[in-house]
Amino acid sequence: MKAQVQRLIAARFGLALLTLVLVSAIVFTITALLPGDAAQMALGQAATPEAVTALRHQLGLDQPAITRYFQWLVHMSAGNFGESMSNNLPVSQLIASRLPNSLVLAGLTTLVSVPLALAIGIAAAMWRGSLLDRVLNVLTLSAVAVPEFLVATIAVLIFAVKLRWLPALSYLSSVNSFDDLARIYAMPVMTLCCVIVAQMARMTRAAVIDQLSSSYVEMAILKGASPIRIVWRHVLPNAVGPIANVVALSLSYLFGGVVIVETIFNYPGLASLLVDAVTNRDLPLVQGCVMVFCAAYLLLVLIADLCAVVSNPRLRQR
Repeated sequence: MKAQVQRLIAARFGLALLTLVLVSAIVFTITALLPGDAAQMALGQAATPEAVTALRHQLGLDQPAITRYFQWLVHMSAGNFGESMSNNLPVSQLIASRLPNSLVLAGLTTLVSVPLALAIGIAAAMWRGSLLDRVLNVLTLSAVAVPEFLVATIAVLIFAVKLRWLPALSYLSSVNSFDDLARIYAMPVMTLCCVIVAQMARMTRAAVIDQLSSSYVEMAILKGASPIRIVWRHVLPNAVGPIANVVALSLSYLFGGVVIVETIFNYPGLASLLVDAVTNRDLPLVQGCVMVFCAAYLLLVLIADLCAVVSNPRLRQR
């Protein structure tokens, strides 16, 4: 069994690496096709053609695209993402300075959203067809339908402009106590949780309902087990794989929503760094940030896949 799981992990990890290589080719191609000239934008419109040509040669932009791609791939595999064109600093240094902030935001969102979504999904599944289930379904569908930028804008208008309870912008430099931390992260976390909780709750409900219709649940009911005991002792252990898959895939949605949230609230995270890099056409920084996002997404999907397979003997035998 242990060797089988190790082979499974090795196979999934190899597939993830292959996917990352394919993503790197797509990212490099898309950034290379962006309009404008990176050297011209770095030097400004008043730069002479000779200066632009010299900078293009210095940056290696005059080489064939396939050569530049393989050089970038080799350097990136060694942890060298290149140098930023806009501020002449290593891309890895810029990413390292912003990545912890994004991880804190994602971590706080996870701590709030996962227990809340599981509780909503399990409650809706246990009392499916009831008034509670219908109300929760309407609320989750409504939350999924509302985009993050609208949730963030409404939150700013209500809590920052009208009530003045929370700051409109998230300045981490002003954090001096736990109260400051809670006030600064309240609206970004709330905005990200709206859609994530709704998605996880709906998929958790479906996974639990699927287990509740199993024969072993019917046997537990005939033995007189209470609904809470059935869900806690029988359903949840068998639904670990699907629920882990649901949680991981829902959390991967953070990498899309966090771009909007960090931009609206001026949060100094990796997503806002990516937006600034796109604005300045800083190609090495854009490529580095996108690859970090892709690697994190693939890691979450890999964890979800492994949880689903390891917890299910039938999938493990395949």
